[in-house]
Parts: sequence; C-alpha cells; structure tokens
Amino acid sequence: MKSAVMAACAALMVPMIAGVAQAQQAPNPIPAVPAEGVSQLEALIGNALHAKPAKARKLLVFSKCEGFVHGDGIAYGNKALELAAKTGAFQADFSTDYAALTDKANLFKYDAVVLNNTTRLNAKDNPAMVPNLIEFVKSGRGLCVIHSGADNFYDSPDAAEMVGGQFDGHPWGGGGTWAFKLDDPKSPLNQAFEGKSFKTGEEVYQQKSPPYDRAKLHVLVSLDLSDPATAETKDQKRADKDFAVSWIRPFGEGRVFYTSFAHDKRAFLDKARLWHILDGLQYTLGDLKADDKPAAK
Repeated sequence: MKSAVMAACAALMVPMIAGVAQAQQAPNPIPAVPAEGVSQLEALIGNALHAKPAKARKLLVFSKCEGFVHGDGIAYGNKALELAAKTGAFQADFSTDYAALTDKANLFKYDAVVLNNTTRLNAKDNPAMVPNLIEFVKSGRGLCVIHSGADNFYDSPDAAEMVGGQFDGHPWGGGGTWAFKLDDPKSPLNQAFEGKSFKTGEEVYQQKSPPYDRAKLHVLVSLDLSDPATAETKDQKRADKDFAVSWIRPFGEGRVFYTSFAHDKRAFLDKARLWHILDGLQYTLGDLKADDKPAAK
C-alpha cells in the first residue's frame, strides 16, 4: 500500500517538475527601455547620423535568440536603432520571426540586416536562412553583427566566414574593465573614439579560427594587452594573442561590420560605442565610405 501511494505521488510530481524545468529554461523576456533610458538615447543620437543616405534605405533588425538572451542589450540596441531611424537615415523594421530571413522576397526588400545579439540561430530547421543571407550580402547589401551575433552558424561555416568570427568564450567578462586600442585610428567608423585608446566595462568575445583570420578583415578595434588586467585574464585560447573587437570587410559586392561591444545597455548609453555602432551600420548600408581593405592586401 505504501509503495502504491509513493508511486502515485511520484506520478503527480512529474508534470510539476517538468513545469518548473520549462519555466527555468524559458528565455528571459526582453525588458522595456524606461523613459529615462529613451531620453538618454535621444540625447546621444540627436537629429542626424554622420552620413547622408545616398537613397532611401530600409533596414531589418533581427534579434531572435535560441541561446543566451542579452535582454537589455537587445532592448537598448533596438530602441537606439528605432530612434536613429527618426533622423531619416533609414527606415527600420524589427523581427524575431525566421520568415523575415527565409522569405527571400521579403529579405531582399532591405539594404542591410542587423543581427542584434542573436544567439544559436536554427539553420537546420530554417534551411533557406543561410543561403539567403549570403546571397543578400554578396549581391551588394550589408550585414551589421552586434556582440552575440557571432554566437551563431556553428553548422554553417560559410555564414561564419561571412561574419568573420565566431564565439569561443569570453575571458573578459562583463563585470570587468578592459583596455582597448584603435587598429585604424583614422577610420570614420572610429571617429567617435577621437583617436584615443580607452578603458570601459564590457564583455568581450575571443574569436575562433577558422573563421577568424585577421588577414581577411579590416580590424578597427582590438583588446590592448599592454594593460595588465586585460592581458592576464584566464581562459585565453589564442596563442597569437590576436583579440579583435570590431572589424569590417567587403564580402562579394556587399559589406559586413562586426563588433563585440554591446553585451548590455552600457554600450548604447556610452556615446563613443553607440556612435561606433551607428557608423558601422551606415558603412554596411553603403552610405559611410571607409577603407575596408583586408590586412593582407
């Protein structure tokens, strides 16, 4: 009798436990940006971006997450781009629906795609996504990849090659303050840094090779290992100590910008990093001209 009661209790607990597990695994909701944050972003962005658009531009901002959800990084990034669109530099649509990328006719309405902190995008169940994106960029359009946009395409090496890097851990955690140097101080995409190296709080990815290869990229910002705290972090995997943070590259007839900045809202509330991202975006749209020759050329 006792064993029968215990079995019945166990049977009742299974769905309860499963429900708890499902609740724990559910992705964190994207927070709303409070009014104070909106006001701060409006003040930082102002009324115009650095480059005048050559024609009316249309932007797709995609922020689907199958892995870790960078909640306020997505929220503040999307809000910053929504406000930047009010300058007239582009029109922006926002989506987490794979159909935005798998429907080729829909995708090709845009001049550039932003992967705002996407993680572990499911290419297996959405087989048109990767070939569409590659053709999209090669045809002369742009791809702007923010922070964990590099945490994707593990089964799609051609897409990872297009991005130029892939997440391989983050020895430089978001709770630390790290040193950064400008690899190309004269690049218009680095103008917000005013030619100066700097320190800031950020989570920084190290990149896996392949696909990362400095010889194929025009690196803009790297970690500055002359700073002891930055140089001495644990779990560094790259023997060459090449820890690029932001880069651009031509890809076919199109353009790619990647930055490891923007793990969270701090990057978007910091004028220099915010404008670095906005300038990177305008490069991918084709409106901000920059030397993007790979290091090997």
